[in-house]
Amino acid sequence: MSTLLINEAPLMIVPSLAVKIGMNEAVVLQQIHYWLRISKHTIEGKKWVYNSYEDWQKQFPFWSVSTIRRTFYSLEKSGVVVSDNWNAMKLDKTKWYTINYEQLVEIEQRCEPSSAQPEPVELSDSTPLQFSLDQAIPESTSEITTEKKTIPYADIIQYLNEKTGKSFKADSRKTNHLIQARFNEGHTLEDFKKVINLKSAEWQLDARWSKFLRPETLFGTKFESYLNQQLGQKNLSEEAFNLED
Repeated sequence: MSTLLINEAPLMIVPSLAVKIGMNEAVVLQQIHYWLRISKHTIEGKKWVYNSYEDWQKQFPFWSVSTIRRTFYSLEKSGVVVSDNWNAMKLDKTKWYTINYEQLVEIEQRCEPSSAQPEPVELSDSTPLQFSLDQAIPESTSEITTEKKTIPYADIIQYLNEKTGKSFKADSRKTNHLIQARFNEGHTLEDFKKVINLKSAEWQLDARWSKFLRPETLFGTKFESYLNQQLGQKNLSEEAFNLED
């Protein structure tokens, strides 16, 4: 028998849920729901589960950490998933999650499936279905091609080059992936310009830190913290950088 067939606990998905909130979101939400049912962490009358993005990836090994991060952000933005920090030490940034079931019911009531959606054959809306990896992974060529028409990759890189005096390429796949990830989180061209302005003013004249005026640092996982930095505030500790690469 093939080892690719079900010899381990499968991740499950309800098709009607995927229609309403998205394929990736439905997979993650179902997994959170599973852990909440057996969680022993009850805080303020609600059950919670916690994990870092890297630990969640162990449960979703077919996704990158950035895909998992975007999916959680989407669920939090919709209000279906609520996050908080219940760690004993506030320096521990591991997120805790619970599900806002009332919000999920509201979404279910107001989002009727479109008549254009194909009807699943011999399956009711509540029938669990093992998902296809091809369906679950969002970074398809068609999606990236569509988003490139609306995301101003070239404008962002041109502005970065003008402010830093460098020559980054606007057609870099890695750079465009970072920019796309930030736009998926709801950021705008003005947000990118603000981050570039703030960090250029802070790092440009410092020989040690000026090398970090690069897309993988500026547009990485620290983007939001850079964006919320106050003008004139200095932060030259290594914790302020995205040093993954």
